[in-house]
Amino acid sequence: MAAAKKAVLGPLVGAVDQGTSSTRFLVFNSKTAELLSHHQVEIKQEFPREGWVEQDPKEILQSVYECIEKTCEKLGQLNIDISNIKAIGVSNQRETTVVWDKLTGEPLYNAVVWLDLRTQSTVENLSKRIPGNNNFVKSKTGLPLSTYFSAVKLRWLLDNVKKVQKAVEENRALFGTIDSWLIWSLTGGIHGGVHCTDVTNASRTMLFNIHSLEWDKELCEFFEIPMEILPNVRSSSEIYGLMKISHSLKAGALEGVPISGCLGDQSAALVGQMCFQDGQAKNTYGTGCFLLCNTGHKCVFSEHGLLTTVAYKLGRDKPVYYALEGSVAIAGAVIRWLRDNLGIIKSSEEIEKLAKEVGTSYGCYFVPAFSGLYAPYWEPSARGIICGLTQFTNKCHIAFAALEAVCFQTREILDAMNRDCGIPLSHLQVDGGMTSNKILMQLQADILYIPVVKPSMPETTALGAAMAAGAAEGVGVWSLEPEDLSAVTMERFEPQINAEESEIRYSTWKKAVMKSIGWVTTQSPESGIP
Repeated sequence: MAAAKKAVLGPLVGAVDQGTSSTRFLVFNSKTAELLSHHQVEIKQEFPREGWVEQDPKEILQSVYECIEKTCEKLGQLNIDISNIKAIGVSNQRETTVVWDKLTGEPLYNAVVWLDLRTQSTVENLSKRIPGNNNFVKSKTGLPLSTYFSAVKLRWLLDNVKKVQKAVEENRALFGTIDSWLIWSLTGGIHGGVHCTDVTNASRTMLFNIHSLEWDKELCEFFEIPMEILPNVRSSSEIYGLMKISHSLKAGALEGVPISGCLGDQSAALVGQMCFQDGQAKNTYGTGCFLLCNTGHKCVFSEHGLLTTVAYKLGRDKPVYYALEGSVAIAGAVIRWLRDNLGIIKSSEEIEKLAKEVGTSYGCYFVPAFSGLYAPYWEPSARGIICGLTQFTNKCHIAFAALEAVCFQTREILDAMNRDCGIPLSHLQVDGGMTSNKILMQLQADILYIPVVKPSMPETTALGAAMAAGAAEGVGVWSLEPEDLSAVTMERFEPQINAEESEIRYSTWKKAVMKSIGWVTTQSPESGIP
């Protein structure tokens, strides 16, 4: 019986989903897109100083090994033969910056996370050098100059970390976003690891020309980044290398399996939600909130504070697709903050219970501008505020206000998207960890005043990476032809309040946002690190 069961499944595809707050490894059936098994490990975030956010690249890598190993064990218990795994895709938190030594394989500093603000004065100094009438950085990259992107983080490391400077001088340094660090390590590391990235991750570094699809000499000169430390840029779906794990590990069972898909997490979710047509959009609720709208083969530049970014390029000879993106820094992170910093909940799931007890924020508004405000404001001076407090306010109202904050921030980027595209979205496709919170989903429908639609399998980011890997030339186990894509079961949330009430709450939110802006006047001077 077991053998028959193994035969029925057909080819499987694995996906590493390395996010800001956790790492997962998931295995899908390439013919049905069904999720067969997965394992998840939470990642530590370090806050060494105010505004600094770091992670340990070795802990990240270890978590990937652990997730692969545990998932393979679970598949074994299900009587599924892991030799059926024909390819592996990688999806990752974007912009987070790692520099490592190619001879020892050791990171030369912690990963500087996308949310990190230490580069604010670097950004201010650089912006003085951009001519007002020719913002060549924005026109080449689609991005505003901000602490969010990798180039300024890398500049900071080169300016402040002796070990990094020395390794660059001695030609031992490699730079990468998390995808590059993982792929290099998983394909052998110091023993022939492949140093590459894909177009979606490259488009978030601020060093990549999104028109020519290559590293841009002028940008590298502007940020003073030596081009020899940059990874090779590839498409999002091709064989980069084979799994080659040097240390003894049960995941060695995947030795020789091609790594053939690579997408930044938000691009991966766009693919996983099958938004392949111009005008299709999705919103992912993770650590932050990211609304992406496919704009087809053309770069659309926003008039309303959105980014222009590479959506995907699913094969070496396939065309590139672009997207408009609304980026919100803090969504799920506000729940983690209520758990870890305030201690008003013990687990993220409890937030729903607290919010349910009151069913309203009772005039309390929470603007979680912990890392300044991203889209549509790009206001680094903002900081988090909770306002509208009275003696009546309790932790349940604050919990409710935190959920509303996620919805209001989404409304702001959706409004910007509708203005840029000219055609308002008739419904919102959503995914990500927070979408299991039913109160949040209903609130979102109420605040947007359009239906919110979520797939019953919320792991669309991993699914997108698996699709890219399985569809790669030389693997060919996953068809991306429209007629072959599996129909997905969806859950719908319809707006339940009247439009007028929705508008009043939204305009009060905007008033709260204005109160959060201009909080930080001068950044404290950046100090070097021994």
